Amino acid sequence: MSGHDHATLAAVRPDFAAIAAWIPEGSAVLDLGCGDGSLLRYLRETRKVVGYGVEISDANVATCIANGVNVIQNDLESGLADFEDDAFDFVILSQTLQATKHTEALVNEILRVGREGIVSFPNFGYWKNRLQVLQGNMPISDDMPYQWYDTPNVHLCTFHDFENLCLTHSVQILERQVMTGGRRVIAFANLLGSMAVYRVKRAG
Repeated sequence: MSGHDHATLAAVRPDFAAIAAWIPEGSAVLDLGCGDGSLLRYLRETRKVVGYGVEISDANVATCIANGVNVIQNDLESGLADFEDDAFDFVILSQTLQATKHTEALVNEILRVGREGIVSFPNFGYWKNRLQVLQGNMPISDDMPYQWYDTPNVHLCTFHDFENLCLTHSVQILERQVMTGGRRVIAFANLLGSMAVYRVKRAG
């Protein structure tokens, strides 16, 4: 993957660059729901991480292997019992939170297995999504590109919802980056931001 490819990938998935900025070189990383392994490749080639992915799709697992990405085929919903406490510096859940059925349990597992967690997800409270709901339709956007009848998303949430989950489950938010179309959003984030990346750890 060339520098140009890195730039192209970061443009398509702006959360990749935000995630990489928080990870020191040489860190041990676990990527949950790693898809075709693009994020792990990006982190390996830009941050020199040692990483593993967890993925359930046969096709994605085959692509990971073809691309030299270490991958374990498993269902996230069954938990992370195969991994010891604090086995990784970072556990990443990138654009997958909203597709998990047992979100609370998975967040707890992320912070058991990793010293820190990094979570990115689309914001259901983004103003364009709110407008579509007011018009009587489920939102469709670049960050949520599915029709209501074929979406893998089961637990859509806003930034406020996720932050309330953290507050009530002893999860400390270390950093947050909100963006829309790759541009950082500062003011009125829950209204104007289409996606966010959070860096979290167990409180206390």
